[in-house]
Amino acid sequence: MSENLDLVRSMYAAWERGDFSSAEWADPEIEFTVVDGPSPGGLTGVAAVEQNWRDFEGAWEDWRNLAEAYREIDNERVLVLDRASGRGKTSGLPVTTHGATLFHVRAGKVTRIATYWDRDRALADLGLNE
Repeated sequence: MSENLDLVRSMYAAWERGDFSSAEWADPEIEFTVVDGPSPGGLTGVAAVEQNWRDFEGAWEDWRNLAEAYREIDNERVLVLDRASGRGKTSGLPVTTHGATLFHVRAGKVTRIATYWDRDRALADLGLNE
């Protein structure tokens, strides 16, 4: 198992416990992109990513993101097939997605994250099959 895969697995282990307190894994100029879903867009920098996460988390109750599978794409990219669920604080409606998150890792730091709510789109964008 590669160091990049180990890093991503350790990040997900913390996230699955609800621990989002560390950003030591992130490059200071990290790029974060939501490719699809209700609010696609992108931002740059650890502070912007942290603020975005606080805003996102504030809109949901019981938000959970669980890794279902890890795939090393190449020596810098790790794809995580994940399942996220929660309930909208305003609407009360439950949401479950089977998505994917692509991590770009260089020199032990995550330089880019691309999040997909639609797993099939992520696999298609990368030319992969589930």
